[in-house]
Amino acid sequence: QVQLVEAGGGLVQAGSSLRLSCAASGRTFKQYAVGWFRQAPGKEREFVVGIRWSATLPYYADSVKGRFTFSTDNAKNVVYLQMNSLKPEDTAVYYCAAGSKTEVVSRGDEYDYWGQGTQVTVSS
Repeated sequence: QVQLVEAGGGLVQAGSSLRLSCAASGRTFKQYAVGWFRQAPGKEREFVVGIRWSATLPYYADSVKGRFTFSTDNAKNVVYLQMNSLKPEDTAVYYCAAGSKTEVVSRGDEYDYWGQGTQVTVSS
């Protein structure tokens, strides 16, 4: 079992930055695929970024490529999502997910564990 806890959301103006964190307990992130997803009100869950445990580079959704950066702190068992140049359309609840058998990191149904989410609101 893996427990995931996100933090770092908030209300910011367009053009600002936020850094989200996702801390894992119970197991380490090693040998898990890790992904960030988001869900805006009235919309379906959307893939943001993900990485398989054996990969070296994360895979980003086109909508965030060049603005968002995924990173890890293995010593702390935490992953981060640095979000720069935020836009109002980035407003959503952001979720961290981990999967032991994830093949396609952009597919939410391939993840086993999810955090509770953290709200990001970007005002124009």
